[in-house]
Amino acid sequence: FQLQASGGGLVQPGGSLRLSCATSGAFLDYYAVGWVRQAPGKEREWVSCIDESITPTSYAESVKGRFTILRDTAKNTVYLQMNSLEPEDTAVYHCAADGTACGSWNLLADYYNMDFWGEGTLVTVSS
Repeated sequence: FQLQASGGGLVQPGGSLRLSCATSGAFLDYYAVGWVRQAPGKEREWVSCIDESITPTSYAESVKGRFTILRDTAKNTVYLQMNSLEPEDTAVYHCAADGTACGSWNLLADYYNMDFWGEGTLVTVSS
């Protein structure tokens, strides 16, 4: 199983970016997949996740209403559409997968022990 994030870059405040997480195998069938970010000098912060439960998506309060997570099962890819970006969104965004249901990711003690962890993509929001 692999997770490969892409789509980061430099964007002005108020702009948009779409991140992609390419997965392999049957990740999306068995695991919740989501995004965890880490800004310089800060702890990892959960952003959003998606699974196949009745309420399949969940978002951190800091991004709710601005970010949307989507899944394309045919392409084994999870997307994070980020709108109205703010300088505080600047971070390395990692794609992660875990056996914990997406609805409980906000209750995890930390995000350093995810079942699967991918290399990140840097998002810089600056004028």
